[in-house]
Amino acid sequence: MSSAEGGADAMVPDGVGRSVAADRLVGIPDCFERLWTPYRMAYIQADDRPSEADTAQCPFCRVQAMPDDEGLVVHRGEHAFVVMNLYPYSPGHMLVCPYRHVADYVALRADETAEVAALTQAAIRTLTKVSSPAGFNLGVNQGAVAGAGIAGHMHQHVVPRWAGDTNFLPIVARTRAVPQLLADARGLLAEGWQG
Repeated sequence: MSSAEGGADAMVPDGVGRSVAADRLVGIPDCFERLWTPYRMAYIQADDRPSEADTAQCPFCRVQAMPDDEGLVVHRGEHAFVVMNLYPYSPGHMLVCPYRHVADYVALRADETAEVAALTQAAIRTLTKVSSPAGFNLGVNQGAVAGAGIAGHMHQHVVPRWAGDTNFLPIVARTRAVPQLLADARGLLAEGWQG
């Protein structure tokens, strides 16, 4: 097997910006390149995920006291608000959150439920105006076992989608390429908010 095919004599990235011979690294050499994203370890290890009852450490509770640009808040309503997802699946990925620290969708009051729904619709209208996505994924991951990163504070995902927006990276490298800075996306969405 040649170097280009990823044989034992291939030069591969070592994760810190250097190339080394594949046979010097731990494991069996293969033909796969590596995309190193060490900043995601905080998310993977759940370093900043609070316990369900810990409102002082909940990022959705903390962001409420921050200025909109600093907290990446797109829009504030009476009972709920819209914020950018720090770990977006695609550019413009927003979260609709009640102000109240509540874990379960069924625990929302009627006024909270109505506003979460209305803000979700407004987020879709805004993304349609600003970014022209071809579709959307909407969802609530209730409970850690269901994939909720912050299980203690209910939040609805609004994920814009485009044809071909998912490539091989999430499948083979568990990595997403997001081509827009969160602050830039927040600015566009806040300016174009379609309430």
